[in-house]
This record gives sequence, structure tokens and C-alpha cells, in this order.
Amino acid sequence: MDHRSGQKRAGGTLYPPIEPFDQRMMEVGDGHQIYVEQSGHLEGVPVLVLHGGPGGGCSPTMRRFFDPSHYRVVMFDQRGCGRSRPTAEVEANTTWHLIEDLERIRERLGIERFLLFGGSWGATLALIYAITHPERVRALALRGVFLGSQAELDWFYGGGAARFFPEMWERFIAPIPECERGDLIAAYHRRLFSGDRTEEARMGRIWANWENALASVQYDGVPGEAPSEYARTFARLENHYFTHRCFLDGDEWILRNRRMIEHLPAVIVQGRLDMICPPVSARRLATGWDGAQLRMVPMAGHALSEPGISQALVEAMDAFRTIFP
Repeated sequence: MDHRSGQKRAGGTLYPPIEPFDQRMMEVGDGHQIYVEQSGHLEGVPVLVLHGGPGGGCSPTMRRFFDPSHYRVVMFDQRGCGRSRPTAEVEANTTWHLIEDLERIRERLGIERFLLFGGSWGATLALIYAITHPERVRALALRGVFLGSQAELDWFYGGGAARFFPEMWERFIAPIPECERGDLIAAYHRRLFSGDRTEEARMGRIWANWENALASVQYDGVPGEAPSEYARTFARLENHYFTHRCFLDGDEWILRNRRMIEHLPAVIVQGRLDMICPPVSARRLATGWDGAQLRMVPMAGHALSEPGISQALVEAMDAFRTIFP
């Protein structure tokens, strides 16, 4: 596995480092500008990369899963995060605004159909876009499936994952009075949107650190510390979306509407030990979808950087090359 970093693969091919051939700020209305970049081959198979969070932003490392001689890789920072502006803004920032942004990107770049590549919230967004615009999608490569359900939020913010990470959970709930701990998403919402930027940044770091600690099976018990402004942005956007249940019409929206995409091929890569998005969601999504291949990766958690997860995604994108030459 080379992650497209210029290292030799089993076949002996040496891929050059990937450099973006196009970067731009795109006006999408409502006072928002989003950062969009392209890399790889301009005439290649278009693949749209959807980052997690909400609020995570895209990273140059995400380019490494794609053969640059075959794929036209489009990445963007979703509203309010990364290099998009204004930062941490939640006005006119909903799932359906993001779906409209995907259509704007597709139209402005002159692309007919995308192959979608997304993990965690990025997988959620890929599924929602595909269900809404199935004619604009060739296939899906998903990682760490999150279906936007109340059960998933209860697992992570209601004490389920806490049973495995009690010391980190204690740090997460410590700033919240006991009388507010029955709904930690709401309790954090009041503090992340208090208007006190210093307090918002402090609470944002605690929110982000809880998630970061659980992302990898290699967690060693030493809490990481997210940069202050990134943590505030990430926490505000994620909390905003979760407060509104991802702006979906009902708890099972994705599964209820899966029939719209069952004709599409999909690869679902899931860490067996994913503590943020447990495997049950990936299993529910794949069951009954004949075109979906579920790859359960042993000894792997949630993070894109997990070696087994990365290898499975590279293999998935290489396999799609034979389907979409």
C-alpha cells in the first residue's frame, strides 16, 4: 500500500506526488464561500471526497487514496470549516445547504456524475446526496458509517462509549453540572454558543478531545489537545448538526430511502472496533443491498489513518478502476 505518496506498490509502479491543479474559493450564497480543490487527472473519473465532522475540513492526506493518473479528485471544505468562510458559522448551514453545495460544485466543474468517497459524517453526506441525486452518482466508497440516528448519538454522548473510556468520559462531563447531564448535546450547545469566545474555545477543546481519544485503537490513555480555533469550529458545527438531528426527516431517513441507491455499487469499510460509529450501522446499511460489499477490518477503529482502514480504501479505489476505466 502506498497511499499515493510516491512509494512503490506491489506492481512496481512509482506514482508521482500529487499536486492540486486547481484551487478556488466558490461563492455559494447566504454569505458563505467554500474552498474547492482538484488534483489528479483532469480527464479522469471524477471522485468527490467528503470529509467528516461535521466541521472537520479536508486534508492533503486524503488525496493519497487515488491513482492520480486515473482519478479527477475533487475535495472541498464544507460550510463554516477549514478554509471556507466565515469560520464556525452555523447560519444557513444545514445538511440541505451542503447538498446544494455539492450540486453547485458538480455544475461549475462540468461534471456529470461523481464517484463518492466519504467517511463518518462524510459517509452520511455521501448517502444523503446519492439518495437525493442518484442519477449523479456512479458508486460509493464509505468508511465508518454514521446514519444520523438518535441511537448513534446516544451511544457516543449518552454513556455507551463511556463504558470503555471512563476516564475520558469523566473529563468530558466534568464541566457540566449534574442537573444538565441528561442531555449533554444540549448542555454543550449552551456553552459553545454562549457568545464568550474564550469559553467557547475551552469547551470546544473538551468536546473535540473526547472524540479524538476514541478515534484509534492505538489510543494510549494520554489525551490529545486540539488547537483552540480548530476545536471551537469543529465542536460548534458538530454540535449544531447533532442538535438538529442532522436535519433529516425522521430517525431512519437514510435506511427508509436506501431503495433509491440500491442499483449503485458500494464498498463499505468498517473498523471492527470503531467506538465512535459502531459496526452495527454499517451492517444495517449493507444488509439487503446486493450491490454493497461490507469489509469489516479487524483490530481497527474509526480513524482514516488506521493501517487496515487505509489499505482497504486504497484497494476499493483500485478495484473501482476496473469498473470505471
